[in-house]
Amino acid sequence: MVLMITEGFRKPENTKVYWKEFMAQCNDIGIRSLPIVLIISIFLGMVLTIQTAYQLVSPFVPKTIIAGIVRDTTILELSPTLICVVLAGVVGSKIASELGNMRVSEQIDALEVMGINTKTYLVLPKILAAMIMVPALIVLSIAISIWGGYLAGMFSNILSRKEFQDGLRKDFQPYNLFFAMVKSFVFALIISIIPCYKGYYVRGGALEIGRASTTAVVISCILILCADYVLSLVLL
Repeated sequence: MVLMITEGFRKPENTKVYWKEFMAQCNDIGIRSLPIVLIISIFLGMVLTIQTAYQLVSPFVPKTIIAGIVRDTTILELSPTLICVVLAGVVGSKIASELGNMRVSEQIDALEVMGINTKTYLVLPKILAAMIMVPALIVLSIAISIWGGYLAGMFSNILSRKEFQDGLRKDFQPYNLFFAMVKSFVFALIISIIPCYKGYYVRGGALEIGRASTTAVVISCILILCADYVLSLVLL
């Protein structure tokens, strides 16, 4: 895997062709994943608000604390980790199956015969696109989740608009956003590198492509959870 990444960071033969491939990967990883990210994020915020209000039954606890819990939980854990696990299934399986199909159908071999560095042309744009688009999706997910929590609070009469806004501003720590961004960059590398490796080096036929795709998703999810624990232990 290290050799694959190292060979991928070579100077491209044609910058324009590589730029088009990079933009195509940004579209596949970012834009096409946008609907599922938006749907999951808004319902995460709504459910989190309702469940937090259900557990805080003490009259001595101010309602503004609900917004604070929704904010911190969304930023620290739910949006970065859960969205990246979903992206590992959506994006990771696509990357692994795409590269695996190209390997089995000998398209990668044909590109190498033409003198093209396939690791730079096929692998590097996917990794770079994931490192840009996944953090962008996480930022959007955080905003949409908090907005979903606000809507649930309004429509369920859990707390007023002013109470929710006061809770969002109270005791806010900008370091939490930095921590979320670090997690998103690390998870983006996992989501892109593991499927690229599994798909690029697959051998066999259609059955092996399916196995490689499934294995890539499983390993990516496990590594995301392990990295989540390590980063929380180190940075918090």
